[in-house]
Amino acid sequence: PLLSVGMNCALGPKEMRPLIEDLSRIAPIYISAHPNAGLPNPLLPTGFPETPETLAPQLRDWVNNGWLNIVGGCCGTTPAHIQHIADAVRGVKPHVPSTVEPYTRLSGLEAVTIRPDSNFVNIGERTNVTGSPAFAKLILTGDYEAALSVARQQVEGGAQIIDINMDEGMLDSKAAMEKFLRLVASEPDICKVPIMVDSSKWEVLETGLKNIQGKAVVNSISLKEGEQKFIDQATLIRRYGAAVVVMAFDEKGQADTLERKRDICSRSYKILTEQVGFPPQDIIFDPNILTVATGIEEHNNYAVNFIEATRWLKQNLPGAKVSGGISNISFSFRGNNVVREAMHAAFLYHAVKAG
Repeated sequence: PLLSVGMNCALGPKEMRPLIEDLSRIAPIYISAHPNAGLPNPLLPTGFPETPETLAPQLRDWVNNGWLNIVGGCCGTTPAHIQHIADAVRGVKPHVPSTVEPYTRLSGLEAVTIRPDSNFVNIGERTNVTGSPAFAKLILTGDYEAALSVARQQVEGGAQIIDINMDEGMLDSKAAMEKFLRLVASEPDICKVPIMVDSSKWEVLETGLKNIQGKAVVNSISLKEGEQKFIDQATLIRRYGAAVVVMAFDEKGQADTLERKRDICSRSYKILTEQVGFPPQDIIFDPNILTVATGIEEHNNYAVNFIEATRWLKQNLPGAKVSGGISNISFSFRGNNVVREAMHAAFLYHAVKAG
């Protein structure tokens, strides 16, 4: 676990003070501060304005206010500064870390917090080469500028997270993922929202995690290849600080019945929380929205199975969230958008009510 978060260098005590104050209100861990001895001034004999006698009382005020656990100095400070600081704060009660509600928290340049009273979250999926032929063509032809426009349009259209997938047989998926994510990171109007890095290939997912700023979501892992592989991947995802989508899939295949969805998700939850130490609020289950009206009788209840699985998951796996690809439900009616939109609206109404 992380010991502390803090600020070091760049600023003097006057400039750093309001930032440390804000940090102390929200951080659930220890707070550190190592300000410079003021802002550099080449006209001064020492190059910095703060002396040991002027710096130490300011930092003592911070500690008296309950803002700090670790304190020191950076540029311009000397052993004399550190001695005065140590003497000034000796015996003063340190900062008590804040209690943070266990909500699902994601971020790009801006934070997205999913609370119990939050509405459902829209994930933009047009930056997905497997689901969007138009986007795939842009990536395959190297037109990354136009591909960025697709991402931007999704954010402008209200997507709170954007899903990025480069799984295409004619692509070097790792290289394409890295290049596109680095370009996204240079566009503040796009990278303000969190990224969901999406792939069926672990090496592509990890490449994505290495190139994302903020707190991302991995889409996805499952028990398909057994518990040990699942644990190894989940451990790395946690190390990167990301949330994870877990598919209702195990060694026997995809969960299609309510019972199988419950069994696989509860088993995954237990492994993640008890063996990996994954925060429950960073676990997002996808219990498989499968296509109805295929002409096969046992498929007719797939929508109900998903909704009932969602209800059960929210009641029995505390903190976990549920996601799903809505368009799958109506795939039998592709080409008939009026019917598909009506099906999606009805399905969402019941699914959101279920949790």
